[in-house]
Amino acid sequence: MSTSSSDRVHVLAALALEVVPGDVDPRSAIAQDAAGALAELIARDLAAFAPQAAQLELVTVGAHYDAVELLRPGWPLYRELEQLAARAPRGGSGGRVIAFGAHDHRLPAGLAPAPEHAGGPLRLVPLLLGGDADVVGIVGDAFERDLIERGMAGAATALAAQERFGLRVEHARYLTLHDLMAMVSMQYEHAGIAPLWPILETALLAPGSDEWLDAPPEPLVHFADGEARIAMLSPAAWRAKHAPDDDGTSLERRFDHFQARQRQFAAVLGAHGVPVTFAHCAQGDPAEL
Repeated sequence: MSTSSSDRVHVLAALALEVVPGDVDPRSAIAQDAAGALAELIARDLAAFAPQAAQLELVTVGAHYDAVELLRPGWPLYRELEQLAARAPRGGSGGRVIAFGAHDHRLPAGLAPAPEHAGGPLRLVPLLLGGDADVVGIVGDAFERDLIERGMAGAATALAAQERFGLRVEHARYLTLHDLMAMVSMQYEHAGIAPLWPILETALLAPGSDEWLDAPPEPLVHFADGEARIAMLSPAAWRAKHAPDDDGTSLERRFDHFQARQRQFAAVLGAHGVPVTFAHCAQGDPAEL
């Protein structure tokens, strides 16, 4: 995935680490020298996939994150990397590697992984490649075409990530953000929350657009103006919309399930940084949202 900012364009990607919980002591962030050494290995891997990547500036951080921390509207984690890199002294033209590490065990505030999202089986090191638009286009196209099929990290890179982060790494591979979105979409399908994905996808890729989820028995959700509005229904309004011909059996249990589903959707959207508002709808009519 590529984005543009001011006079620079970027490829947004990640080193994905599939990990196994174990008796090691994982570290969410590593020091500057370790981050720099890992970044050099990453740069070498990426140049092997697309030689033109060596002409670009690679920016990364010695930390790993959950997918919800990367997949947020406006890509704030990547934006923070871009802004920090812009302050670094620039040498000549051509590629260079910038890696941010922890100082006294602390990263810049905008790069600190969220403790509440730690411990998952997939950890991601964000990668930002920037430079000439033509070169970025070539590299971006190559990554979108090839990484999902042959994007395994080099053995030295995987071992370095395992040792420095204190993780038990089963697989280490590179993904574009489109690849990551496809992976998360499948995960949400397996978790039974696929109906919410179009709302989240719109928030990520087209935040100025509108998107609806209006498919009973699912909650009514409207994404517009960068915000997701979830309809709060009274028991009577819920029954009129979701169970008009029901004989009354188990209605209370089903309404409780509906409300739990609303909270679940709100929690997922909130984890992805999508603002959520609950709006009382007297009739359960989409027009009320």
